[in-house]
Amino acid sequence: MHWSIQEISRLTGVTSRTLRHYDAVGLLPAVRTTDAGPRRYDRTALVRLQRILLLRDLGLGLGAIAEVLDAQRDEAQALRTHLGSLRAEQSRLARQIASVERTVADLEKDPDTTEESIMAKDMFDGFDHTQYEQEVTERWGGDAYRKSDAWWRGLTPQEQQEWKGRVAALGKDWADAAAARTDPASDEAQALAARHAEWLVSVPGTPGAAQPLPDRGYLLGLADMYVADERFAANYGGTEGATFVRDALRVFAERAYPAVADADGAY
Repeated sequence: MHWSIQEISRLTGVTSRTLRHYDAVGLLPAVRTTDAGPRRYDRTALVRLQRILLLRDLGLGLGAIAEVLDAQRDEAQALRTHLGSLRAEQSRLARQIASVERTVADLEKDPDTTEESIMAKDMFDGFDHTQYEQEVTERWGGDAYRKSDAWWRGLTPQEQQEWKGRVAALGKDWADAAAARTDPASDEAQALAARHAEWLVSVPGTPGAAQPLPDRGYLLGLADMYVADERFAANYGGTEGATFVRDALRVFAERAYPAVADADGAY
């Protein structure tokens, strides 16, 4: 059975123009009954399109999506992985909804009792790091996520708050330095880059964890992602701030990794 491009567009909400582009770049090849015939899509193409849309919702670009699809040829297994992540996201959203509903209910009570009734642990139930599980798994493997997740869950609530505070302070210092038009190659910017690298290797499961420096490709890949993904850019004051972070980390990599290589040949 085959579906027309118009039928696929109606089913998915993806425009015909986008589908044609996916075909042109080889991401979602269409089937033609003749060389000049209209684009048609078979069942295999529909399954591939479903995977494309799932990966696109994660914020991956077309190049990264193509790499993931090429690496994961077992479509059923790949979709099972997606399904598990979607169910986890469904659970997280349900917890968020319940959390906000509790907060609204408490806020509508007698103001004299509101402060006591709103508990921080309840207010932020569902607002956690697991929202990035699929992205971490796709980019760096399931083991990376499992190790970092186990480490995070092993921290006490106080330790988690202290950790979040340190990360927030680092983000603010980056944003302040960017706003001040600091030179990415300056001592100030490079001190921030060193703090950033130290933060990355302190998280179990990350490439290069517990080493003097994170994996060079991991560091530079993150630096590019900060600019490409607006969710991460927001941590540094927006795209301009994220660009400053990326440029400073690139300078850091140029300076730090050759020095390590000269010392022990590890990089």
